[in-house]
Amino acid sequence: MKTRRPTISLVLAAMIAMTSLPASAQMTDGQVVKVDQSAGKITIKHGPLKKFDMDEGMTMVYRVEDPAMLGSVKAGDKIKFDADRINGQFTVTRIQK
Repeated sequence: MKTRRPTISLVLAAMIAMTSLPASAQMTDGQVVKVDQSAGKITIKHGPLKKFDMDEGMTMVYRVEDPAMLGSVKAGDKIKFDADRINGQFTVTRIQK
């Protein structure tokens, strides 16, 4: 019996499907107000967050999923971030300058 290998187009389609992010994972623009490394928290001024039914911008304190993320940002930095509710707390899961 002969084994068939998938074509390149099928492999590429599968790779694209695995790396595509859902609309809810889109990053939000914000500005860092404060970084509290010892508490593992960051204060961010941002616009509306539809995924949390927040229709207006505000300034919020977030927990960070990985405290190492805080080493790359400082107060005043313009950022893009994604957050989720983890154990009932708003938590930044991704951040980039």
